[in-house]
Amino acid sequence: MATQPTAEILVLYYSRSGATAELARQVCRGVEAVAGAAARLRTVPPVVVESDGPAKPVPAEGPPYATLEDLREASGLVLGSPTRFGNMAAPLKHFLDSTATLWLTGALAGKPAGVFTSTQTMHGGQETTLVSMMLPLLHHGMYLVGLPYTERALNETASGGTPYGASHVARAAHGSALTEEEKTLAQLLGRRVATLAVQLARR
Repeated sequence: MATQPTAEILVLYYSRSGATAELARQVCRGVEAVAGAAARLRTVPPVVVESDGPAKPVPAEGPPYATLEDLREASGLVLGSPTRFGNMAAPLKHFLDSTATLWLTGALAGKPAGVFTSTQTMHGGQETTLVSMMLPLLHHGMYLVGLPYTERALNETASGGTPYGASHVARAAHGSALTEEEKTLAQLLGRRVATLAVQLARR
């Protein structure tokens, strides 16, 4: 008989070209590698102008859209977005702006969280985007988890990867294909968040 996981980690992202989605899948692999942890993969709907009509309630493909209940139930969170002028994408910001009821009740306080991003260029604002996602998590009282330089891949990467969180440089020639170092660091982020969540759940 299978045992229930001690901690379920919500891996929540927005992606347009597929690069951030691939990072999210690697984060999930890292989460699932931790005994007692499970990953719940979710995305957010695009922001549409009024003339386009309301967003579809169910995505045409990929994981379901996240709900506030997903956040409330999760033992930890790993948040991902492509870079938009050094900031998180509007759809993810729109979703986070809807979490005031969770803030009022402290539903996310004391839970671990990490962040990840992808950009088209090496110096396209990865670190500021990661920090932009950290800010609302700090307001929610979450424990932020980064990547240590003791990890060999963080010292050897010639593409994505920062101490603030996992990242990917989606150069035109390679698209959404992640380097081995980027995969390693995304999985490590998932493992670190999940490990802390399991430890906190067992206290």
